[in-house]
This record gives sequence, C-alpha cells and structure tokens, in this order.
Amino acid sequence: MVQVRPDLSFEVIDREKDMVRLGAGGLDGKRLTQTATAAALTTLSKFKRLAESHKVDEIIAAATSATREAENGGDFIADVDRLTGIKIRVIPGTEEARLVHLAAAYGVGIGSSTACAVDIGGGSVEVTLGTAAQMAVGRSFKTGVIRLTERFVKTDPLGRRDERRLVKHVNREMGEYLADLAKRGYDRVVGTSGTILSLGALALSEDGTPVTELRNRRVSAKAIHRLRKRLVEADLHERLNLPGLDPRRADLSVAGVVLLDTILRKLEADELTLCDLALREGLVLDYIHRNRARIRKADRYPDVRRRSVVELAERCGYWPEHAQQVARLALSIFDQTRSAHGLGEREREWLDYSGLLHDIGVHISYERHHRHSYYLIKNGDLRGFEPHETEVIALVARYHRQAMPKKSHEGYSELTPKLRKTVKRLSAMVRLAEGLDRSHAQTVSAVDLYPRPDGYLARLRTTGDAELEMWAAHRHVDALEQILGKPIRFELSGRPKQAAKQVKRQPH
Repeated sequence: MVQVRPDLSFEVIDREKDMVRLGAGGLDGKRLTQTATAAALTTLSKFKRLAESHKVDEIIAAATSATREAENGGDFIADVDRLTGIKIRVIPGTEEARLVHLAAAYGVGIGSSTACAVDIGGGSVEVTLGTAAQMAVGRSFKTGVIRLTERFVKTDPLGRRDERRLVKHVNREMGEYLADLAKRGYDRVVGTSGTILSLGALALSEDGTPVTELRNRRVSAKAIHRLRKRLVEADLHERLNLPGLDPRRADLSVAGVVLLDTILRKLEADELTLCDLALREGLVLDYIHRNRARIRKADRYPDVRRRSVVELAERCGYWPEHAQQVARLALSIFDQTRSAHGLGEREREWLDYSGLLHDIGVHISYERHHRHSYYLIKNGDLRGFEPHETEVIALVARYHRQAMPKKSHEGYSELTPKLRKTVKRLSAMVRLAEGLDRSHAQTVSAVDLYPRPDGYLARLRTTGDAELEMWAAHRHVDALEQILGKPIRFELSGRPKQAAKQVKRQPH
C-alpha cells in the first residue's frame, strides 16, 4: 500500500505478500488448478480487507503469465470479481516488461544511462533495455522458475543431464534476444523480483558481505556462478539451512540460479545491480503517470466521496459557480431549519452533493435536464457511496425542478418510507436554492431565516439586482413551506419596503 505525495512520488505505508504460486501444477496443462485458485482467492480476500482497513482510494490488480495463458483464466478473474469485488486486469507480456522497466529505472535511478532490466517470475521472465525516459526493447519469455522447476527439476539434487537440458531450453528460448542486447550494449544489468533478490542476498552472504539493504547492491556474475554450483549440488534440506535463502523459495532456487546464471552469461554481464522494486511498483508508477490530474485533485479533495462527486461534475462540464452557489444556499437553509426537518449530518452531505450535481444533465440536453441529471448520477460510478445514498442524491437532483416526488417515479418507489421523506425535504431545499440563483450570477450572498408567529421571514443579502431571484424564490418555495408547515415571506436585506413592492406573489 502506498501514499502518493504531492510531488507524485510515493511512500510505502504497508506491505504484505503471499506466495500463492497460481500457475503451480497447471502451466503445462494450460489450466489453473482448483487448489491454486482457492489459495489465490483466500489471499485476495485478505488483501481486500487490509486495503479497506487503510481506506484506500484505489485497488490495482493485475494478472500475468499464469492467468493469461490458462484456459480457465477468465473464469478465475470472474470468480475474483464476484467474490471479492476486485477487478483484475490481465496484462500482456510486453506490458509486463514495460512495467518492470519502469520500476527498475525508478528504483535504482538509471537516469540517462542504458540499463538492461531482468525480472524472473514464476511463469515468465522479462528482459528489457532502455533509459529511465524510454524502454527501447522489452520481451517476455515463458521461462519462469515454476515452469522450469516443474519441467526440468526431476531429482534432488538436480542431475547434470537435467541441468544441461534446462540451460539448452533457456538458450533456445532467450539466447538470440539476449545476445542481441549484449551487442547493443548497456551500462549495467538490473535484477528485480523475489527470485533474483533472494539469490543476490545469498550470493552476497556466501562472499561474507553483510546483507542489510539490497537496493543498489551489486553482485558479481562470478558470485552468481559460484552460487549456481553450490545450489545444484545441494539437496533441499541443505538449501534450507543456507543463511540468506528465503525458505519459501528453496525448492525454486535451483532452477532460478541456473536460469539467472545463463542469462548473465548470454548478456556477457560482469555484475548485477539488485533492485527491490518490481512489477507491483511499476503498476503504481504507471497509475500515477496516467492519473496525474486525478491525484492532484485527491490532494485537494482528500475525501473520496467528495472527490468522486467533483470528478463527475467536471466530466459533465458543470457550471461550478452556479453549482457551488446552489449547494451553499441549500446547506444554509438546511442548517437554519434543523429543528423543523430533524435531519442529520449524513443527510446534509447528500444535500451538498445533490446541489453540486443538480444541473449536470444539461450536458446531455437542457430539455428534461433534471431527468438526465438523475441518470448521470445514478450511473456515474460515485465511489465511497452505498447504493441507497447514490439513489437519494440522484433523486434530490432530479426534483430540483418540475414535478415533485411521486411513488410511481423510478427509483423513488423503491426507497423506504424514511428515505422518501428525506428526498422530499432535501429536494425542497435545492428547489429554493436554485431559485435564489436564477440568474446564475450569485447575486444572493446569503439567506437569513427568522421564525415569526405567522411563518418565516427570509431576508436575502445581495450584491446586486436580485429581482429575478425574488421572483424565482416565490415560484419555488411551496415545497419547503409544506415541509416546514409555515409560509415563508421574502425581503431584501435593508430594503423591506422596496422589496415588498417588487415581489408581489406570483401565481403558480
């Protein structure tokens, strides 16, 4: 989990990892096993709960080699969506390579130098070449450590014949490409992912180097070759006792070290720079790059609910000055009539958002724009809201003009009696607030409501000619008068007599 900073860098605030091995036992058969998918679903459910506990704004999920190759990969993705709500994006190998390069460039700061990035995963290996600004070439190969282990590691320790078969296979799949990268030239090789980090840490400890921080640590190609000899000759029990080797990777370490050594030899590399950022950080960096404006908006609107409302309003080309004026006046009316309507802070929030969104239907057409507003809000993917909240906000926006709520109306008829009453009360406030900015000129700076024995006095503070607002207020006040159970009389602040002459009650 990361927190994106205002400068668009990011800080890791929590980290959790489960080695599910989704492709285990199924890569050759082209199907994900039931055991693997069940384990993955358990892990994803746990991660979803962890993310929710941190109140994250976005969950980014990507599937790679195992899922994209499996015949039942689509079924697995559908199950994840149905059971956890997590939307998984299947990324092709070329995209996986690009994201790995992005992470490597960011992680070790390659700048304008040319780096070859290598990422060894369970199902695939990505190898790229480029600078921090651009990846020149990048490819993904089906030579991941789980795939190689299942196919070639038949004995423990690994037999010489199987080792030769493994090397021959890697050279056949990747050799020509790696040799071409060696001819092109590079300044350094950067290794990412758990397999390479685990092997790098073990190689450093074998050389007697204290291992505390792995990022930007350099491991010689000779040290990797020496490690290969040792791991190939050791059985699983001996490998588990090696200091520095991740026990979860002990069974994969043999294929991993043979693979890494073969790659470094084909690249003609002298050393390997370790990088603790990989695909997941590449996904974060890519998300930040593609959502710069949205992230800056998140800094301005830290609350995801308000931010999603503003984003919807902006997508629909709303008039911010008018929308904010209507919301502000509606909230003022709400606050001054609390004792009469009895609504709370959550309903006040709904009113605010309805005021901001009430006119977005004009984006489709001015005619019947109140109904268009309803559908845009209802289907606007507002984040952080429960379905009934979105329905209330959409209905209040719909009823800012024209007909009042009826039980036969779509959406309104499905609400509970309590929520129907809430919609009536909130929409009455938005209707009056809309009238008080009839000219869209924000002429009314404030409305002050004073209870009187015979009703309410609404005194309008203005910054200019408010005749149109007075006229519209009288046309739209009926609904609020019904809610309050009392009539409302309007006057302009400081000019009650003049106001009375100007605002003779209009028939509806």
